[in-house]
Amino acid sequence: MMRSPIFFRSPPLFFPQNQVFFKGSNNPYYPYSPEAMATRDLKIHLSKRQRGLRICLCVSSLLIIIAVILILIFTLFKPKNPAVFIHPLDLENFQLLTPNSTTAPLGLVITIQNPNYARFKHGNCNGYLKYGDTIIAEIPLGQRSYPARTTTNVTTTANIETEKLIQDSNFWSDIQGGIFNMTAEAKLSGKVRMVKIIRHKAKISISCAISLNMTAIRATSTCISKIKLWWFLIFQRNCVRLYIASKVALRSFVIGLYCLL
Repeated sequence: MMRSPIFFRSPPLFFPQNQVFFKGSNNPYYPYSPEAMATRDLKIHLSKRQRGLRICLCVSSLLIIIAVILILIFTLFKPKNPAVFIHPLDLENFQLLTPNSTTAPLGLVITIQNPNYARFKHGNCNGYLKYGDTIIAEIPLGQRSYPARTTTNVTTTANIETEKLIQDSNFWSDIQGGIFNMTAEAKLSGKVRMVKIIRHKAKISISCAISLNMTAIRATSTCISKIKLWWFLIFQRNCVRLYIASKVALRSFVIGLYCLL
């Protein structure tokens, strides 16, 4: 009688390093092979680097757009003072002193050159003619609009009050010398309109020195004008502060991004 051989099977050996478990299982012996761990670390590093590059690209693009807008505002759209010229009319027939008359009408053509890329419009206003510190005439300017980058001629008449001139002791000495000097002043309060969207309040101050040569029947004038945009002044100050703050923030961001990478 033959006996069947008996085989003893040994229990399976447990080698954690050779077994693979799914991520998320509750097995406490879940391992990573060195190659898998290296691949995982590389993917994490690349994802962080790509995210940092995206953030850096977005911030750089935003800064470039802001820089372009600021350059346009402070160069192309920066408000420029208009050029103003005053030309007296019909000096051949102009008589400063006439019998039985207390006024002397003086025709004027006021040329205003608007060099800005915005239209300026003001309401009904008047300018003034002065002899010394005395107002001797009003200059009606009415309600007008000055288109962007154009030249506008304003024709008006100033009625000089001769009674006020006669009462001034310096008037007769000037007339004997053949030179009659005056100053013209005007303040135009209105609004500027740019690109049919942006509207802001503005104020233009004009001061002109007019000299009438009664002997040569000739006139010369020199004008100084200045435009004020309150929003631009406030914006300019805030831009300087924003530039300093953004410079500090950008430096901190670059340092943090370098440390992240």
